[in-house]
Amino acid sequence: AGVDILQRGPHGVQADISLRGGSFDQAAILLNGVNLTNPQTGHYSFDIPINLSDIERIEIVQGPSSLIFGAGAFSGGVNIITKKDTHSNAFFKTEGGMHGLFGAEARGAYKTANSVHRLSAGYKHSGGYIKNSDYDIVNLLWQSRYNFDNSTIDVQAGVNDKKYGANTFYTAAYPQQYDDTRGVFASVKGETGGKLKFIPQLYWSRHYDVYHLFRPGTTDIPSWYTTPNYHRSDVYGLNLNMQYASDLGITSFGGEFRNEGILSSNLGRLMRQKSGNYDKWDNRSNISFFVEHNFVFDKLTLSVGGLYNYNTALADTLKANGFYPAINVSYRTNDAVSLYASWSKSTRMPTFTDLYYKAGKHRGFAGLTPEYSQSVEIGWRYKNSVLTANLNVFYTKGDNLIDWILNPLDGFYHAQNLASLGTYGAGWDATVNMHQWLGEQQPLQSIQIGYQYMSQKSDEARQNNPVSAYVFNYLRHKFTVGVQHRIVKNLSLSWNLRWQDRAGNYLKYITEIKEEQPTAYQPFGLVDVKANYALHNINIFVNANNIFNTTHVDFGNIPQPGFWLTGGMSYTLR
Repeated sequence: AGVDILQRGPHGVQADISLRGGSFDQAAILLNGVNLTNPQTGHYSFDIPINLSDIERIEIVQGPSSLIFGAGAFSGGVNIITKKDTHSNAFFKTEGGMHGLFGAEARGAYKTANSVHRLSAGYKHSGGYIKNSDYDIVNLLWQSRYNFDNSTIDVQAGVNDKKYGANTFYTAAYPQQYDDTRGVFASVKGETGGKLKFIPQLYWSRHYDVYHLFRPGTTDIPSWYTTPNYHRSDVYGLNLNMQYASDLGITSFGGEFRNEGILSSNLGRLMRQKSGNYDKWDNRSNISFFVEHNFVFDKLTLSVGGLYNYNTALADTLKANGFYPAINVSYRTNDAVSLYASWSKSTRMPTFTDLYYKAGKHRGFAGLTPEYSQSVEIGWRYKNSVLTANLNVFYTKGDNLIDWILNPLDGFYHAQNLASLGTYGAGWDATVNMHQWLGEQQPLQSIQIGYQYMSQKSDEARQNNPVSAYVFNYLRHKFTVGVQHRIVKNLSLSWNLRWQDRAGNYLKYITEIKEEQPTAYQPFGLVDVKANYALHNINIFVNANNIFNTTHVDFGNIPQPGFWLTGGMSYTLR
């Protein structure tokens, strides 16, 4: 319940993730521990080459997490973990549905004496649920694991290619927007065994983006529009983590070098000589070192550590260096119950879009400075074979937060640093294993329920009531329920309910008069149902999303899909 996913386009076209009220730029996105956060804009951080069937689990850490994920994990981090094959196998999946949806996935793994190699490919297409919301997505991912005695080497590389109609994605005044993106990446990671572990990692990623304000083929294009925006961002990095186990606990220490650069027709400083479609550029390097020690006593676990961070873009300022400590403590009252508390600090550099973007009604600001935050959390956990539950309360104080605020004098959204912002929150969630509780003879399999409440305190919001693009538009309430149950042998249903109430407002574009009016976000509820029939190696499924055809928006003027029926089948060869 604590995760806020704001969709611009469905089925992986584009989604922003917010953790504990933070913006989409404030969450670090990783794939198998590789930081693929996009320095151009967080809108593209999920342009990664994975299919849903590739995912084993998703690890989410909420709150400042610099010590875990690096300096960019301002409000938390999301680490997507793919499945690890231990034997040769193959998997095929195909699906179709309303709005011309078609998808196909294939995956194969081959095992040798000391290695496993895995190739995954996927394609998805839809004609769109409204005008100019069509998309084509291609994913290709290669992964290999090599085993040497008590050491491993993991290699992965992939390509994500997207082409999609971006109806009102960034401005409602121009519904014919279109985006053509491609992301490629590669990484190598090693890990040794023994009391002293070495975990080195080398990674590289590149992202291409061609953004059209008017889709190719659009008629009546204004004379002032001459060319799309071209962007290419590059990230490469090297990190080394070491872990030492002793009678005093586990000590972790290491460092990372990360370089972020961009070539663009719109973002950055002017180049001396134009290169292809690019005449602007920028580049910066981030260097960090960390140390952490975990003390493990009888029922008490104490973790103390900190991260030192230096960024070359701030070399001439006092803000170039920073130390961001973290303390975590957990106490087990018995085998099922534990109490925990944490305190941490974090920072984030502005994206290249924050600094330089100038188009339409948005104006970046090259004088932006880093964001800073500190957070405290206390909580209670319960876990046994039947019930898993968590209750927490937290407070986060952000300083210098970056947001895009509407200036009523010129009608533009300007990127700026806010003075300070306090976010208070509380949440709880529980999962009940009904088979463990009542036995497998009855139909109920599991029940999940969760709720989170948040509130913000800001002098700027109280005094000026600004129209904010991101920061002040947080989820005040979110309530979720999930139920899985059996119908007959091999046939099961999953029901998922989500109700949410978002704070803040946006400028609703009135097409008939071509004017914008401040509009508050409205609460809404959605119900999704999935039927699944499993027979040996074949799985047949039907998804009914938004079964009550609820009208809703996650972000601004972008209407989200109503009722959408899809179905398909998969086959696993072992």
